[in-house]
Amino acid sequence: MWDLFVEFTMDRINKGFVNYSAKAIFERIRWEVDSVGGDGTYEFKLNNNWPSFYARRFMRMYPKYIGFFKTRRQTSREDRPTQMPPLSPKDYL
Repeated sequence: MWDLFVEFTMDRINKGFVNYSAKAIFERIRWEVDSVGGDGTYEFKLNNNWPSFYARRFMRMYPKYIGFFKTRRQTSREDRPTQMPPLSPKDYL
């Protein structure tokens, strides 16, 4: 998954884009794996909550491209952790 994200992001960069959508990269991955490059025997699952995390990781790994993806401030990084116990499988029933 990460390798495809980097490959498709670099493709956009090499085509001259100065910024792009991490969500669009995810949609291309879905298209390539499910439709074009997939074998048609399974449905590829890719969580819609992940693009921003991949975008941030990409810009950390490739500082030359900081700002390629537009990201919002992560308020969760500034909040103090709750003192609640970790969730267990029974919490999801």
